[in-house]
Amino acid sequence: MRPPVGSRANEQRRLEEVALADMNTYSAKVRMLAAGEQGLVVDFGNEISMAINALVQRLVKDLAELKLEGVLETIPTYRSVMIYFDPLVITRRQLTENIKVLLDQLGTEEPERVPGRVLCVPVCYGGVFGPDIDFVARRTRLSVEEVIKVHTSRAYFIYMLGFTPGFPYLGGMPEQLAVPRLEKLRVKIPEGSVGISGRQTGFYTEESPGGWRIIGRTPIKAFNPGQPHPFLFAAGDYLQFKAISVDEFFAVRREVEAGTYRPEITSLEQPGGENGDPV
Repeated sequence: MRPPVGSRANEQRRLEEVALADMNTYSAKVRMLAAGEQGLVVDFGNEISMAINALVQRLVKDLAELKLEGVLETIPTYRSVMIYFDPLVITRRQLTENIKVLLDQLGTEEPERVPGRVLCVPVCYGGVFGPDIDFVARRTRLSVEEVIKVHTSRAYFIYMLGFTPGFPYLGGMPEQLAVPRLEKLRVKIPEGSVGISGRQTGFYTEESPGGWRIIGRTPIKAFNPGQPHPFLFAAGDYLQFKAISVDEFFAVRREVEAGTYRPEITSLEQPGGENGDPV
C-alpha cells in the first residue's frame, strides 16, 4: 500500500529547492524548485537567451519521449520548465532523479540543430487596425512605412506561449522599435491585434485587456479550442510578419471563417544569436 500523501509532506518541504551533491554533473547547475504538492520547476538560469531556451525545449521533448507514468503536463517558459505530476503515482524524489539523468545527458551532448518552422503571419498595419502605429513612428523617429519595414524584416523566435491561450512571446525584435507600453490598459483589445511593448512584440490570440502599443491586426486565428490541435504554433517555432492590404485582410478572414485557410510555412536553420536572430 502506498503511504498517504500527507506522510510525504516533510519530504516535499525539504525538497523545496533540490541541491544535487555531485558538482561535476550538469544537473548540479540547474535548480529544481517545488511548486505546491504537484509541481516541480526546473530552472536553467537567470537570463533570457537562445541557449537556455534550447535546453528548456529539449527537456520538454525528452520528458515527452520518456513517458513517465504520473507526469501530467509540462509547460516551457523562457528559462524554466514547470512539471505537474501526480504524487500518488510518482514521488517528487523519483521525478527529480529521472530529470537529473536527462539533464546530465543534455550536458554531454552537442546541441541538436534542427531547421526551425517559420509561420507567415499576414498583418494589416495602421488605420483602425493599428491605432498606435503613429505613436511608434514618432517615438522611434521613423516613418510609418519604415516601422512596417523593420517589423517585417525578420523571423521572430517563439520563446513561450502564455498570458492568454497561444499568446506568443517573441525574441529578436529590432531595438529601434522599442517603445513603452500604455500607461493605462485598454479594456478590450481585439483578437489578432499585433503590438509592441518595450523590446517585445507579439499578437493577441483572443480579445482581452492589454497595455501593448497596437500597430496592426492579423486575420488568422492562432487559438481554436474546438480543434484536436488548438494552437497554430508552439514554443520553438518562428513567426514572420507580412504586410497586407485591407482587402487582403478580409479575403484571408473569409478563408479562416470557411476553414480553408492554410498558413504559409517555411523553415530556416536554428539561430545562433542570443535574442532570437536567425543565422
